[in-house]
Amino acid sequence: MISLRAALFASLVVLPVCGGAQAPAKRPLRLDDLFRLKTVRDPNMSPDGQWVAYVVSQLDSARDRASTDLWMVSWDGTRTVQLTHSPEGESAPRWSPDNRYLSFTATRGNTRNGPQVWLLDRLGGEARQLTRHKGGVGGYAWSPDGTRIAFVSQDPDSAAAGADSAAQRPKPVVVDRYAFKRDGEGYLGNRRRHIHIYDLAKDTVVQVTSGPYDDGAPVWSPNGRSLAFIAEREGDPDRQNNSDLYIVDAAAGSTPRRLTSFDGPDTGPPVFSPDGRFIAYSQGSEAKMYAYSKDHLAIVPVEGGPTRLVTPTLDRSTADWIWSADSKTITALLEDDRAVHAVQIDVATGAMQRVLDGRRVVQELESGTNGRMAVLAGTAATPNEIYALENGALRPLTRVNEAFVREVQLSTVEDFSAKGKDGTIVNGLLTRPAGAAAGRALPMLLRIHGGPAAQDQHAFNFEREFFAAHGYAVINVNYRGSTGRGSAYQQAIYADWGNKEVKDLQAAVDHMVTTGVADPSRLGIGGWSYGGILTNYTIAQDTRFKAAISGAGSSMQLTMYGTDQYIYQYETELGAPWKNPKLWEKVSYPFYQADRIKTPTLFMGGKDDDNVPITGGEQMYQALKSLGIDTQLVVYPGQNHGIVLPSFQKDRLQRYLAWYDKYLRPGVQ
Repeated sequence: MISLRAALFASLVVLPVCGGAQAPAKRPLRLDDLFRLKTVRDPNMSPDGQWVAYVVSQLDSARDRASTDLWMVSWDGTRTVQLTHSPEGESAPRWSPDNRYLSFTATRGNTRNGPQVWLLDRLGGEARQLTRHKGGVGGYAWSPDGTRIAFVSQDPDSAAAGADSAAQRPKPVVVDRYAFKRDGEGYLGNRRRHIHIYDLAKDTVVQVTSGPYDDGAPVWSPNGRSLAFIAEREGDPDRQNNSDLYIVDAAAGSTPRRLTSFDGPDTGPPVFSPDGRFIAYSQGSEAKMYAYSKDHLAIVPVEGGPTRLVTPTLDRSTADWIWSADSKTITALLEDDRAVHAVQIDVATGAMQRVLDGRRVVQELESGTNGRMAVLAGTAATPNEIYALENGALRPLTRVNEAFVREVQLSTVEDFSAKGKDGTIVNGLLTRPAGAAAGRALPMLLRIHGGPAAQDQHAFNFEREFFAAHGYAVINVNYRGSTGRGSAYQQAIYADWGNKEVKDLQAAVDHMVTTGVADPSRLGIGGWSYGGILTNYTIAQDTRFKAAISGAGSSMQLTMYGTDQYIYQYETELGAPWKNPKLWEKVSYPFYQADRIKTPTLFMGGKDDDNVPITGGEQMYQALKSLGIDTQLVVYPGQNHGIVLPSFQKDRLQRYLAWYDKYLRPGVQ
């Protein structure tokens, strides 16, 4: 059925265009465009390859929340249908193997038990709820015959069982785990995640795995008799970075069989070959490289036996694997220096060829049984959309943000490289304001990505567009520790934080000043998470920045021990503080040398952040306040590491701009 919106669009596009008519002039990006932009994600192709279901999210300023609905588009791109309109939001669309149904997860008024699986009939009608499982439903997958659904769920809270949670009195939190907190979840307790199976005909649920472990990413074998999944089940999982691939019979109480034994993270989601003989998965770096792991494509026989790295000499990470129908090749995503490509890998030889490259980021791959392939992709100038990938070329299927791109004047984004004093070549992105005069030095912001295991890349970024629309040049630098440049580059900062990264950031700034892009008297710096931490490291060494913003950062790292979620990394990489106090003091130099900081700095963070607790910002704020340096602390109540409330997201951008303008463009105040 063609939607009314699609029918109207079809009637409009056939109208003749008057000769000589010109497209209206584009306008600058505005802050309220934050609420106009839509996010496309999670494409899922129907088994017959005729439709692609997907999720569209948009920030709602009136309700101060994200609005999320399901859509689908036909393979020829001529029909687009909105499937859900509920205020609660839906996610994770998955087609039933027979093409008849589309499932999804949603809470729909029952927030106490978490999201559940719902079912839409393609012939029409309202969605009906399938699962009613205490603990909710996490990742889930249809069995090949469409009779069962495997899903992950957390153990129910026994303290709340059978009682009205609103009437419950607060109870003491009892902690006895080594790793006892996680951002977004708070204190973990002893509840674990396990795999369950829902039978559609019987309307029953059975639990497949159990024990003091977290099991995840379940996938069905082609014959539907077993499930592969990822878990840390050797020793105390809290004290290790050693997940493995397991297989278990799809029945209650079955005993899992371990397939991998690498001393480090074997992760997923795993993918069975169509012939059922092998499972593809990701083998990471050695366990101690917790924060700097690179993912290698590996396969293991389903019946057991030695694992094999398919691309052992490839010094880049791959992900999101799709087997060919003959089980001879795998299509995957390849992360490579500011971009993410689609590649095809010969399983027998490891030979690789790119099927989609260019200065873009491919986010997700999706295929049907007929060999058709869709991708979620975008560029610095185009937010993510879904495309058909045909013979190495992209054909648009969705045009969710087409009107926005047509109307708004965006910046220009280009690659650059700089050479540091130690000879290291550092790469990054330069964003210039639209229409910026050639040869004119601009106020420039160094905006630093978090992680550090991440990269700045050719994907649409509202923040840098917002700064560019207000006259700033923006540079994003992939300092040592970033991904996309190989293991040695990524692991160069192990147990040596705030050293090589700062040199790389300085080299990029020097390059921009030398080439005339940046006005050396109007330099700003800032970032979130590890970007905030690196901001603190940098301004403690380099006083040329006139304004800084440190979001969700820390400096006196000793106070993070036992208060955040990185205990394994701390004791593995730095050693226990009482055994290695000098190293802990070394990586805490921004706090111990706070009197060297001359840059006015805005500190920000979420009050409930267990990733980088707000304590880190409070300490630096207090230090600069005591030293008489202009500073301010902004705390967002009810927020974790990521600021999700739309009004707070808008507020943060406003404060960013106001702080930079105050010191770098005082004339615009």
